[in-house]
Amino acid sequence: MSTNGKSELLLECRGIDKNYNGPQVLSGVDFFLRRGEIHALVGENGAGKSTLIKIITGITNRNAGTIAFDGYDVPLEHSKSASEKLGIAVIYQELSLIHGMTVAQNIFLTKEPLLPGLPIIDIKKMNQMAQAMIEKYGFDLKATDVIDRLPIAQRQTVEILKALSNKASLMIMDEPTSSLTATESERLFGIIRMLKAEGITVVYISHRMEEVYDLSDRVTVLRDGKLVSVLEGDEISPAEIIRLMIGRELTADESHHQMVDKSAGEVVLEVNQLSSEGKLKDISFKLHKGEVLGFGGLVGSGRTELMRAIYGIDPYDSGTIKYQGKPYAPTVEKSIASGFGFVPEERRLQGIMGAISITGNIGIPNLDSISNGAGFVSDSKELELSNKAITLLNVKPANPDVLVGNLSGGNQQKVVVGKWLIRNLKLLIVDEPTVGIDIGAKEEMYQTIERLSQEGVAVIVISSDLPELTRLSDRIIVLRKGRIIKEFTQGVVTEEQVLRAASGIVEGGVQ
Repeated sequence: MSTNGKSELLLECRGIDKNYNGPQVLSGVDFFLRRGEIHALVGENGAGKSTLIKIITGITNRNAGTIAFDGYDVPLEHSKSASEKLGIAVIYQELSLIHGMTVAQNIFLTKEPLLPGLPIIDIKKMNQMAQAMIEKYGFDLKATDVIDRLPIAQRQTVEILKALSNKASLMIMDEPTSSLTATESERLFGIIRMLKAEGITVVYISHRMEEVYDLSDRVTVLRDGKLVSVLEGDEISPAEIIRLMIGRELTADESHHQMVDKSAGEVVLEVNQLSSEGKLKDISFKLHKGEVLGFGGLVGSGRTELMRAIYGIDPYDSGTIKYQGKPYAPTVEKSIASGFGFVPEERRLQGIMGAISITGNIGIPNLDSISNGAGFVSDSKELELSNKAITLLNVKPANPDVLVGNLSGGNQQKVVVGKWLIRNLKLLIVDEPTVGIDIGAKEEMYQTIERLSQEGVAVIVISSDLPELTRLSDRIIVLRKGRIIKEFTQGVVTEEQVLRAASGIVEGGVQ
């Protein structure tokens, strides 16, 4: 079949092989895309999805196999710029916006309109063009907004607009809804369907099976670097995709569970009337030994800001904190030294150093235990800790010398968590523990949190994933506009109850 004399296939990848001077990452993978389809690419972390996308977009080169795009035979030595010229746009899971610039400047970076006859950017025209795009797709933005002042969800929409401005024939979206609210996600789905109607092909990478099921025309499943199956039409179902991804039936109970009262335990953390101008207002709660305390709320509710203040990353204006029964004026250094760990929401920007090895990342917060007394790091002690963390959390590949930036998202998250688990941990804050993590890795992360709780570690979980929040938490506090609006302490809490509270729908009306 052809479209206007062209082949029905926009992209043809045949027999793609890739290795990084070690284990085979991709082995004989075939991947085909039709014009104007929504095609999901799924697989567990480490399955080879990211590597395949990097090859298609010219970020890395394949070792073997052929690629044809829109009738053009792509050479082995390919580049990112060449890929963009072919009409391939990518929205990555980790944002690549430039801070200090406006929305319009980010959207039209390197392709700014110029004043007639002059090598000067026409700022007025650029802002008008950006605002027209914003209004076309219904995003809550202004062209003149500075990126630094936008929450993560709105920054994500700027990434989408930036990709849309290229008018590509193939758009690859890597976990595009990971930082979006439900409303923003629905808007994105509308855009994706609009792109399809315009004949643009969309590759959709997501670990949210309901999105894959609702959006996709076809689904390609990878496992261990190999093509497992391509599903189409009635073959597509969340259960079948999961079975193919992990090669086994997932038997763990992922439903919510009854709240567990652990208030009789020792109070590890006590926060009283904590306030920060424009961010937090009179936040008070207690956290007990072995308790998993969940924090819910919509994007912008103050969840992350609260945790950063408690840990000593950001200042607060008033209120008091007690840690292990004693008044506590938090600093990051003091928190680390006292067995208080923090896994941030944006792992690539705040949780890892991608250009250094697993060993180096594990060693940084553990310098106190790997120094030899003369102020120098003991390489043998550092390597020992690294191997311990790798084994504890099943990091793949299990090579302490691998650069963390080359790991899949799920394995990066394991490294971020692992560097705390090898300490004498008393309290761990985990902000969005499974964003961008596949089904199997989610289970491993859940088991880690549950094991910590059983060992007496107090855990705070912040999550936008309601099934995750209700499953893990012994108690749930919901924030809205920087305040505690609801606390669930007894019985079975449902996702609907948490969402209603986060939206301000409580007994007596809307807050």
